[in-house]
Amino acid sequence: MTTAIERWTGDDPYDARLALGATGLLRTFNEAGVLTAADVHVACRTADIVGEDDETVRLAVALAVRAVRQGSVCVDLDAFGTGSSGAAAAPAVVPAVQGGTGTEPDLLPWPAAEGWLDRVAASPLAVRSVVRADLGLLYLDRYWREEQQVRDDVVARLAVPAPDVDEPLLEQSAARLFPGDAYAEQRAAALSISRRRTTVLTGGPGRGKTTTVTGVLALLAEQAERTAGRRVRIALAAPTGKAAARLQQAVADALGAPPEVGGPELTADDRRRLAGLRAGTLHRLLGRRPGSSTRFRHDRSNRLPYDVVVVDETSMVSLTLMARLLEAVRPDARLVLVGDPDQLASVEAGAVLADLVTGLGERDADAVAALVTDHRSESTAITRLAAAIQGGDPEAVLAVLTEGEGAVELVHPDDAAGLAHLQDELTRHALDVRGLALAGDAAGALAAAERHRLLCAHREGPWGVEHWNQQVERWLGEASGAYLGAAVGARWYPGRPVLITANDYGLGLFNGDTGVVVAEGENLRAHLDGGASFAVSRLGDVETLHAMTVHKSQGSQAEAVTVLLPDVTSPLLTRELFYTAVTRARRRVRVVGTPDAVRAAVDRRARRATGLAARLRG
Repeated sequence: MTTAIERWTGDDPYDARLALGATGLLRTFNEAGVLTAADVHVACRTADIVGEDDETVRLAVALAVRAVRQGSVCVDLDAFGTGSSGAAAAPAVVPAVQGGTGTEPDLLPWPAAEGWLDRVAASPLAVRSVVRADLGLLYLDRYWREEQQVRDDVVARLAVPAPDVDEPLLEQSAARLFPGDAYAEQRAAALSISRRRTTVLTGGPGRGKTTTVTGVLALLAEQAERTAGRRVRIALAAPTGKAAARLQQAVADALGAPPEVGGPELTADDRRRLAGLRAGTLHRLLGRRPGSSTRFRHDRSNRLPYDVVVVDETSMVSLTLMARLLEAVRPDARLVLVGDPDQLASVEAGAVLADLVTGLGERDADAVAALVTDHRSESTAITRLAAAIQGGDPEAVLAVLTEGEGAVELVHPDDAAGLAHLQDELTRHALDVRGLALAGDAAGALAAAERHRLLCAHREGPWGVEHWNQQVERWLGEASGAYLGAAVGARWYPGRPVLITANDYGLGLFNGDTGVVVAEGENLRAHLDGGASFAVSRLGDVETLHAMTVHKSQGSQAEAVTVLLPDVTSPLLTRELFYTAVTRARRRVRVVGTPDAVRAAVDRRARRATGLAARLRG
């Protein structure tokens, strides 16, 4: 089906979104906003090198580049091409970006699906291993190799003989740590993990993942001491600094909690064996290799020295990082991957946790332990809201949001009174943080900053992070009066919440670390969660954190959360984003959006094209 395409209507022929020099299909799809200039340039350059002139092949390569940029590791060309009737299957494509012609994707001149992948597979690009056709999917070579490697390493780990354990001691200790019927689910998971080399532990907020992990570590530490006479070597890691700090604090809380608050019933010996446990980022665990962002000091030739490796927030781990982790963990070490598969997947390409739960679970059901019982439930309304989102029932979600229970509420964007109340709360929160920061109370300012999070789907636009950071700073300046002066709008000021946006190995800072700027006499220092502090002049890649994206919020929690839902046309408005945002809250959730936006968020799934689950099944 070929339809005339309206040409780019922008006044600037040198707009960065245009791939200058592109012709044919690549030009058409670039002008329609389906492909970026970068997608087109990569496809053209690689095709030129190998002498590939078929424009349908070039288009396929550009779509594969686009897929990785949007989080998939491959592309299903059958979902794009036209069928035998001439009708395109292209509604699955993200709608044209703003600035393009706005042409509907199903009106574009998509190649016929039949034979399209075969042409790519027979092209010089495939012969030279630039792309790979496998499982009916098209991959860029790097991601095909990484997906194959992850599958091979996981299957190889499953084939390693089970670790030796003292079964009577294990059963007795598990019954002590997780007593009674109330903790039968956690006890069964802990026993399964202790008997295996590789386990995926899943569950939503409050399902007891961290307390289960703490109990498992107590079991394994006891086994090592009683049967081998040595201390077990344990590594705790997470994808971001914030998630690692939260993991460490959660384990520390579980170690110090009395039994009546729901932690495992640890003895003094259990606590002694686990004393000093610290969590870090996966990048820090694997060891940075100078000059490379995808290779690390620990690999197949230099394995990690640990007996047990626990990775929390695995939903945030990309395919590339999982490949690096699996090649670094010793085959005889226990690997425990913990996470919630219903959350957003990693910012980079892949949906590894969801693929493991699906594919590994079908291959070896005992390799996946799922926790479903809610042990926290500080707010039953939040629990019911999250469950309704998970269940894909938009009317149930709206019912929970509008039934009037104080823990959750829905504020319409046209509700002037509701938005005024939001402004007051955001301003009071910023003032509280600033007051503590001006007084030099770093711990108090950090704790106050964690009491509320304003979460956005987008970075830009009227409901984006940049706009709302500016709004809160303006309100803070107006409310602070003369004593604040001209500080607001400056790069640094006491009470500025900050987010580290890039790894700085020299300072030991990692993307996702958060903190607050605190006044210390005449100087300003940024105090970060985890205890480190730095003169603000030493920090480079930092953003203000009055508002943050839902993606960046993963691995953290706050007492109260406000979620700003974008318009129904936003491609970011998905069930996974909504669920992730809601489950960041411990006690209260405010959703700002229309009922139609809520329905759209619940109905849409964030689908990523991968082949890992299929490879694991087979």
